[in-house]
Amino acid sequence: MKFNKPPLTHQEQLNLWKRRGLEVVDETKAIHYLTNISYYRLSAYALPFQSEKDKFDKGISFDDVLNLYLFDRELRLIVFDAIERLEVSIRTRMTYELAHKYGAHWQDNATIYKDPYRNSNKKTKAYFTVDIYSEIQDMIVKSTKGKHTETFIKHYKNTYKQPTNPPSWMCLEVLTLGQLSKLYNGLKNNEDKQLIASEFGVHHTVFKSWLHTLTHIRNICGHHGRLWNREIAIEPQWLQKPQLPWLTKDFEQVTNRSFYAISILKYLLLTVNPEHQLKEHLMELFHKYPKTPIKYMGIPSQGGNSPNLIDWTKQNLWTNSI
Repeated sequence: MKFNKPPLTHQEQLNLWKRRGLEVVDETKAIHYLTNISYYRLSAYALPFQSEKDKFDKGISFDDVLNLYLFDRELRLIVFDAIERLEVSIRTRMTYELAHKYGAHWQDNATIYKDPYRNSNKKTKAYFTVDIYSEIQDMIVKSTKGKHTETFIKHYKNTYKQPTNPPSWMCLEVLTLGQLSKLYNGLKNNEDKQLIASEFGVHHTVFKSWLHTLTHIRNICGHHGRLWNREIAIEPQWLQKPQLPWLTKDFEQVTNRSFYAISILKYLLLTVNPEHQLKEHLMELFHKYPKTPIKYMGIPSQGGNSPNLIDWTKQNLWTNSI
C-alpha cells in the first residue's frame, strides 16, 4: 500500500479530531499546543480515549489528551532523576569493588573479561566475533579523546605517560549507563559481578537484566518517548529472592510495563538513597492528573471480578526503607 496522506495544517489537524468527536473548548490554546508539540506526538495520547478506531469516547476533550501528555512528561522527569542517582552509585560501586580487587587500572586488564567468542546474526545467520575487552577499550578511547574531554582526563594525559588510559575512577566517570551495562555483562567471573550486585541486594543475573532494562528506560526518557503505558521491549527479570522489601507475586504478571521498572528503581534506591522521595513524587503526580488510567502502567487488578487496582502504596517495597 502506498502512503499518500498530505500534510495538514494545524487547523486541519484540529478539525479532523473534532470530526472524530473530540471536544475543544479553547481552539487558540489547542492550536498553540499542536504547533509546539505536534499532532503526531499527541496522537499517541489520544488513543486511550478512543474505544472505537478514529472515534473519541463521549465527553473527551482536548485537555484530556493534553493532560495525559503532560502526565507522561512529568513521569519521565521523575524516572530520569531516579536513574541519574542510581547511575552515579553503580559507577561508584563498580569502580570501588574492582579497583580494590584488581588495581586502579582494572578496566584495562583483559583477563577479567569474557574471552572472545563467535556469535551469529539472527536475521542473516552470519557469524561474527564478539571481543568484549576490545569493545571496552574502544569505548574508553572514544570517551577520553576529543576537544570536549573532561578536565580531569586532560590533566591525566598531560601529566602521566603510562599507563595510556587514566585510572578506572576517571574512565568510568565518562561512560554512559549503557556502556556500564555492557562492561558489567562482559566481566568473566560471576564472583566479580556478584561483588557489585550484592551492594544492591540482588543476584548478579537479576542485576544484569535490570541494568539492561534501565538503560532502555533511560534512553526512552532521554529521547522524550512515551513511557506511562509503554510495553518495555527489554523486559526485566522478576526478583525471586529479594533481600529487601519487595512486591507481592501479583505484580509478577506485568513485568513489561513502566510501573515494574519504577519499582526496580525504588528497590535499588533503598540502598543508594533511602530518603529519595520517589513514592511521594508519584503520588503527587497521580493526584495532579486524576483522570490518568494508571492501570496501563502495569498496576494489576485485585483479581476475580474486581475492577479495582491493587493499592501499590501499601506494598512492602513502597512502605519500607532500610
